Amino acid sequence: MTEPFFPETPPARPIWLITLADLALLLVGFLVLVQATGAERRPALLNGLRAQFGSSDHVDQALRLPPPPPPAMPVATAALNFAAGSAEPVEPDALFAPWAREALADPRVRLSIVGSTDGSAADVDPVTHSSVVLAADRARTAAALIGPAAADRLILSTAGKPGPRVALVTLVFAGEPSRRPSR
Repeated sequence: MTEPFFPETPPARPIWLITLADLALLLVGFLVLVQATGAERRPALLNGLRAQFGSSDHVDQALRLPPPPPPAMPVATAALNFAAGSAEPVEPDALFAPWAREALADPRVRLSIVGSTDGSAADVDPVTHSSVVLAADRARTAAALIGPAAADRLILSTAGKPGPRVALVTLVFAGEPSRRPSR
């Protein structure tokens, strides 16, 4: 009688290798679950996971808020000088507006315009007698000299304390613009 032919068994993989691969797949699955969970439901998921591991602490509700944008980095400044009580610049630099327009050509920068007054009784708006209104008018005058710009490219404000009678224009690097999906 002939012996039956049985093929040789290939060497088996070590059990620890299979277990390691299973753990890696579980970890990848968990990370996909966390990333796929929307930001509004993420605190509930994290609280559930913490409770399963015996923690009674809850994830702070601040996770629901998006992080604040990084502060803009100042790069260059220019100033327009004003007479006391006036929102018309005194001898504006002819290169001011071209400099500002050229700076705004780069989508990564913004212009911060801060109007200020010197705090004296003479340096107020002639109609309202308010130094804050005059400071805002000075910032708007500087923005008008620059010309048309997108609303998110100019940041207008007034100084909180008395200072020089200027509209200080600061070129700030705000970073890459956010990418919007094309429709």
